[in-house]
Amino acid sequence: MTRPEALAALHRALELSRELFEVADCGDAALIAVLDAERRGLLKSAKAALRPMDEKERAVIDAIAELNARSLGRMEHRFRAKCRDMDMLAAGRRAVRAYGDTRT
Repeated sequence: MTRPEALAALHRALELSRELFEVADCGDAALIAVLDAERRGLLKSAKAALRPMDEKERAVIDAIAELNARSLGRMEHRFRAKCRDMDMLAAGRRAVRAYGDTRT
């Protein structure tokens, strides 16, 4: 891969990171996995051609890393919210079992 091709792949990986960030809020795990796999492939293919990196290329990598961290935060937040919902559902089911037979 030539350096210009690697730079194009790096910018495409940044676009995918932005898209992944938006999808992370929706919780579409299948689409997240597809986007992440495509992004990972681009980054791996560009890695060797971008040695040594200049400041602009490093800034793109930093932006990808920041978006990745924010996406993970969004997904973690959704995961914890779902866990809380499931805990509340389980508590409700236990209450129904415990008090369901006490009708007058």
